[in-house]
Amino acid sequence: MALDRRPADMERITNPELAQKFIDEQIKDIQEQVGDKKVLLALSGGVDSSVVAALLIKAIGDQLTSVHVNHGLLRKGEPEEVVEVFRNQMKSNLVYVDATDRFLDKLAGVTDPETKRHIIGNEFIEVFAEEARKLDGVEFLAQGTIWPDILESEEGIKAHHNAGGLPEDLNFKLVEPIKILYKDEVRIVGEQLGLPHGMVYRQPFPGPGLGVRCPGAITRDRLEAVRESDAILREEFAKNGLEGKVWQYFTVVPDFRSTGVKDGKRAFEWSVIIRAVNTQDAMTATVENIPFEVMTHIVDRITHEVKGVNRVLYDFTPKPTGTIEFE
Repeated sequence: MALDRRPADMERITNPELAQKFIDEQIKDIQEQVGDKKVLLALSGGVDSSVVAALLIKAIGDQLTSVHVNHGLLRKGEPEEVVEVFRNQMKSNLVYVDATDRFLDKLAGVTDPETKRHIIGNEFIEVFAEEARKLDGVEFLAQGTIWPDILESEEGIKAHHNAGGLPEDLNFKLVEPIKILYKDEVRIVGEQLGLPHGMVYRQPFPGPGLGVRCPGAITRDRLEAVRESDAILREEFAKNGLEGKVWQYFTVVPDFRSTGVKDGKRAFEWSVIIRAVNTQDAMTATVENIPFEVMTHIVDRITHEVKGVNRVLYDFTPKPTGTIEFE
């Protein structure tokens, strides 16, 4: 029977045997919950939604339709990668929706982080509803909610678009097969399901995407600065053996400018903040010590290659007191 809460005495999933036991239980629960109905899955291509997709494919096969929404807040090259992996390689039933303008227009001028999260989450639901109306027999919406999402929402730390349920006017019922798992357990389950290693151990990416890494009102030019600086950071971490050593690393471009000098002239531009942390379960996190030579090279690339940026800062704050994401 599907559980709504993680049992206090639940054994931590640390090996393939425990992972397989969980998989077998979830397949049975999914089949009992869904029956012969169709399921719509929010497939971001991240670890959580990918594991949910694999579970659903094993449990109900062609009854699953996966929807990948490009909300304009994805990392560089990510929409293309998701289509390649899930449609071309995994041969899954994938619907690609480019809703960039729709999301960014609704986010224009919005500065409050919780309001931004709610707008993004609500718009996701609307996009899924529109796709569902094109299909017959869809009664369920699958989501990659995990246990830290639920805990942080309940404690009022931040809202999660995939932990708040659906609007009352929609008839979808939720399918959340990994909602009692911590992030490290999700990865072990993903490996046992046979997902590619690179997919299972890719960096976690928040549902609101780069929207939570562009503090303040999101503008297209500042959003592009986040996207480009993030791509440089990931490229340099891979070159220097840090990809896989560090759990999560990304850039943030806050909504303030500072004075600098470029080509002998005053440059009043944005700052890029780099964050790199290690964690086991996303409930606490420690800051990674990046070699100075690597950091200076990253700074040089970002300040010279990313338009509108003249400074790079490093965030040394662990969790607690800071959350992993900025918003």
